[in-house]
Amino acid sequence: MFEPHGQPTPVVRGRRADDVSACATALVAVHETDGYPVEGVTDPEAWLTPENLLRAWVAELAGEVVGHVCLTAPTDSNPVAATVRAHTGTEAAGLVVLGRLFVLPEARRHRAGELLTRTATDYAAVAGRRPVLEVMDKDRAAIRFYERLGWRRIATTGHDSGHGRVPAHHYLGPAR
Repeated sequence: MFEPHGQPTPVVRGRRADDVSACATALVAVHETDGYPVEGVTDPEAWLTPENLLRAWVAELAGEVVGHVCLTAPTDSNPVAATVRAHTGTEAAGLVVLGRLFVLPEARRHRAGELLTRTATDYAAVAGRRPVLEVMDKDRAAIRFYERLGWRRIATTGHDSGHGRVPAHHYLGPAR
């Protein structure tokens, strides 16, 4: 396994049903540290398994789940899909929403987030769909991360978090 700078490289694999509990525990820990997500921590297992889920992956480090990402199918009423349609003309059927990406703080220097994101975007490309996402303005590290990976901000809007509207940015994933 390639280990840049002497750091172990996480293994990214498809999420299994028996991973959801470990993912939920990690999500709550990330929320306590980062305030992400702004919703979903009251029932993290349900939040990690949305109805429109297409595919999900986990990152493991030393056999422990340390990160998660998923792709969901947008509807035409999805705010990010609507923004992309307005800017590019791409309908919801040509898109996937990358989301529920998180990595435990102690695993962040191991490229888990990058590997998870690249796995999801590669899957989207093979499926012939363009990845899109929404990120809250408060999540500055996430914004820097996505932009470093080639995501392009196409709009700034508001996200209804259940606790009021918060500023959010819509991104279009890099073309492959």
